[in-house]
Amino acid sequence: MKLSEVKNHLDYVGQVRFRLPDGTYVPEHFHVTEVGSVSKHFIDCGGTVRTENVANFQLWQATDYDHRLSPQKLKGIIELSERILHMEDQEVEVEYQAGTIGKFGLEFQNGDFILTNTYTDCLAKDNCGIPTQKKKLSLAEIGTQEKESCIPGSGCC
Repeated sequence: MKLSEVKNHLDYVGQVRFRLPDGTYVPEHFHVTEVGSVSKHFIDCGGTVRTENVANFQLWQATDYDHRLSPQKLKGIIELSERILHMEDQEVEVEYQAGTIGKFGLEFQNGDFILTNTYTDCLAKDNCGIPTQKKKLSLAEIGTQEKESCIPGSGCC
């Protein structure tokens, strides 16, 4: 989800709620302690230089149990960050600590911001020797149709 989408959703919700991938909610008294732009400049395992830029929200669970962040207040923080930090309309990642700091993607469903799991991946599969995955078949499927039978040069074996 991009920053512009977050701001648009904030115009139509009565409260800001973040739901974790397991379905539980970040406690209502959370704070957004940072809104920023994060740039990552790196070389992948295939030797390609890459840059990633994301907007980052850091959520923190405080001991101020009466605190509630209004949608308008969060939108104002985002707009201030965009103006002062010259942020573009970037994809949003969310940092939230549950045991250790986790980085999440962000979606919106039924009035809630949903923290989504993120995953690592090899960005240079074609250049670093990772073999492509072959289609898995059960033995019962092999040779059931003439075009699928194993003949020399067909690549089946």
